[in-house]
Formats: sequence, structure tokens, C-alpha cells
Amino acid sequence: MAGEPGPGRDDDLRLANSLRAGDVIALTEVYDTYAPFLYDYCHGLLRDRVEAAGALRNVVIAAREHVDRLTEPDRLRGWLYSIARKECMRRRDSPNRHTGQEAPEADDDLTDEQLARREERRLLAHSALAALNGRQREAIDLSVRHELDEVDLSGIFGMPLEETLALVEKSREDLTTALHASLIAQNHWKDCPSVSALTESWPLSPQASASLVRHVASCPVCGERETPPLPTDRLLSVLPIAAIPAELRLDVLTAATAEDRAGNRRAIAAWTEPFDEYGWPLPYEPSPARARDRAPRRRAPVIAAVAVAIGAVVLFVGAMSWLGGDDGSSAAANNPAVPGGGSSTGTDPAPTGPAPTDTSASPSKSPSKSPSKSPSKSPSKSPSKTPDNDAPEPPGPGSLSVTGCSMGGNESCTVRITAVGGAVNWRVTGTRGDLSAGGGGHLAEGQSTGVTVKRTNFLCLGGTRHGSVSFTQGKSASVSYC
Repeated sequence: MAGEPGPGRDDDLRLANSLRAGDVIALTEVYDTYAPFLYDYCHGLLRDRVEAAGALRNVVIAAREHVDRLTEPDRLRGWLYSIARKECMRRRDSPNRHTGQEAPEADDDLTDEQLARREERRLLAHSALAALNGRQREAIDLSVRHELDEVDLSGIFGMPLEETLALVEKSREDLTTALHASLIAQNHWKDCPSVSALTESWPLSPQASASLVRHVASCPVCGERETPPLPTDRLLSVLPIAAIPAELRLDVLTAATAEDRAGNRRAIAAWTEPFDEYGWPLPYEPSPARARDRAPRRRAPVIAAVAVAIGAVVLFVGAMSWLGGDDGSSAAANNPAVPGGGSSTGTDPAPTGPAPTDTSASPSKSPSKSPSKSPSKSPSKSPSKTPDNDAPEPPGPGSLSVTGCSMGGNESCTVRITAVGGAVNWRVTGTRGDLSAGGGGHLAEGQSTGVTVKRTNFLCLGGTRHGSVSFTQGKSASVSYC
């Protein structure tokens, strides 16, 4: 993260070569070196500690299985983020994804006074971030807080390098403008009635932030305001970091090396395909055929230009500069995205902003202003249920027959349900044990379907465990796991 020394190219090259040689100790070093940052990134995209842990496990497995594909082993770290993003996008697209359990924030051992100052800066950061679209926030977050260059971002986003350079430059410009407006709103809101009206709560919502940016650009009073320069890395450093679970290390390394998990590893590795000519995974597509047809990226012609640009990217000082990160390509003022939420374009679900954990709101800038919760936390999603787009069908005369399943050492299994004696409307009504499942639908007589059940515990200690999935009609399927 910004302010912390990251591994250099020599470390990337050494670890990549060791992985290629099948060195198990190197896999442990890869986890210890990169896992905390990758977990934070995955948690920012998925907003759930269980899903983030599963994503990180699959990243380590896929990296070990596919490291021979990487043509530039000195870019191992960026390549790992590319795998992580694709895995997170795949999980976001799943109707059975786990939700509602955000990770705690990593401890910083700050004093009460330091915590208060950080919270004030954090709310300012969220107000500025709210004016950016998702892709902009994610690009700045990766380039500054995770210290990845534009060549890495090109591979992570699946974009030509020329477009990536333009994205980072435009993101920083828009962030500078948004931060300037947010500082005016924070410190000079009394001087302009329009600003006061736009900033009834703090931090600013995406709509208020976008409106504020447009107002400052056209207001003769606000436009002449000067605000102190703030470097991007300083602002990003106040955002929360998701604390990686200590017990996750053993779970990941066991899943990546245990002999009885070989089949599971091959299946996980297949999710990362296809790859481009550099050995980087192509962005996630719901349709694999469309992903394979994607045009190759053009990185080589302008790689030399990156060396000149990197120095300016690491520390951005101007009228203002601050943080960002998320998905989307439209201007924030036209279609702003919430930090931690965001909208997407194309087939990529929108990643969340760089703030991976929940934050609480601090008092507003004056007693007359009402505080509001920080927009860094996106609304929790409820477990997957059948869409209610159409009128429900009558229950049907049939009954539901269910068959349990066993995960063994895997992370999921499939419960089979069948309509017997007539049609049946069904849905999952609950789970017992460290399990998650969801869904519903209509089955004709004799028709069967499967319901995916996932385990939510990180470690499997103490032998086999048992739980169940409950359905309508009072039916229950037993599930064993670990």
C-alpha cells in the first residue's frame, strides 16, 4: 500500500522462477508477500470476507497452475492482480454469492486524536471519490495505493496501454477537480448559498459531489478559491484496509498443495482461462466465446513511454490530488458512482472503490449540518432469491424430493431437488451450519435441478461437519463438509 515498500521487480522475477520450478516454499513466500494486499483488493470488489477469502485462495491456486504462461516473470505482482480481478468478477456474477459479512479494518494503533484526524480526512476523501466513476477510482487505487504501473493496469483491465495511460491521466485530473470542490464544501460552505444547499450532509453523495463540481466550475466566487495541494498517496493512506484473517494462510496453502485437491485445482485454474499473448488472463466475460474473440492488447509500442511517466504517477501534486478506484468509463459528472458501489459498462461488473471496510461518519462540518453515513460502504445484498418480475405461479400439486451432498475437502457441492407427482414451486428457505445457499424456481413433474451449497468457514479442523439446506414444503437436505 502507499507508504509501505512493495516487492521489487527482482523479487517478482525470483518468485516467478521459483514457482515455475515447483518450489513449494516459494508458494509460501508468494502468499506472505502478496496475500494481504490481494485480499484487500478482492474485499473491495466483493464486499464480503468469505468471498474475498475464496477469491484469494483461487488466485494462489491459479497462479501456481498457470505461472508458465507468464512471458514477463518480473511482472508477477501485477499478473496476480489480473487473476484476482477476473476471479472477483466471476464471483460477482454468481447468483449464489455470499454477502453481508464485511471484513474488519486492519488495526493501526493510533491515538484518539490521530483517529479523529484520520476520520475527518477519510470523509473528505469519500466526498471527492463520489464524483468519479468506478473505473477511475479503481485505476487510481491500483496505481497509487497498490503501487502498480500502467503496464500492469493494462493487463489487469484488459485495455491497450495507450488507453490505460489516458485513463490514469484523466482520472487524476478529475480527482483533482473533485477534491478542490470538496475542500471548498468542507471549509467555505458558508460563503456560497449554493454550496451550502448542495452539502446538507457530509460526506457528499455521488449526486451532490457531481453537482458541486459543476457549480464550482461556473461560480465566480468558488472558482477563485484556492485550496492547499494534497498528494494522492497521502489521501489514499487514510482509507481503511481489510484485515486478512490469520487462519486463512493455512487454508490457502493446503488447498494449493494437498495431493487430494489436485482435481479441484485443475477446475479452479480453468476459470482463469483464456489468456492473451503475454500470458495475462483476458477480462471476465459471461460468455467464454466472446472473451476468446477479444482483440489482443497493444502494449509494446509505448512501453518506453511508461518509464518517463511513472515518476509523475507515483506522486501527483497540483491544485489538488487525491484518491479513486472503481469501474465505468463515462464522466463522473454525468454518471457518478458511489465509492464502494459504482456502475459498470460493458460486461465487467463494477468494482467497488478503494475503501474496503466500513467507515462511520464523523460530525458534520457545523452544528447546522446533519451528519450522514459514509458512502464507502455499499448496501449489503440479501441472499439470492427468485426474481419477482412476474406474478407467482400457483404452488402446484406435486411434492419436492431432495437429495443431500458431501463436499469432502472442496468448498461446495450440489443438492439435487426433484418435483414428484406434479409441478412444484420451490425456493431455499434457510441453512444450518457454516453453509450458504439460495435460489428458487418452478419445476415441472419429474424435472430436477441442482442447488449449489458453499461452506463459509475458512478452515476445516476437527473432522467432518454436518449441516443442512431447507426448502419450501418443509423439506431439508443434509450436507457434510470439511
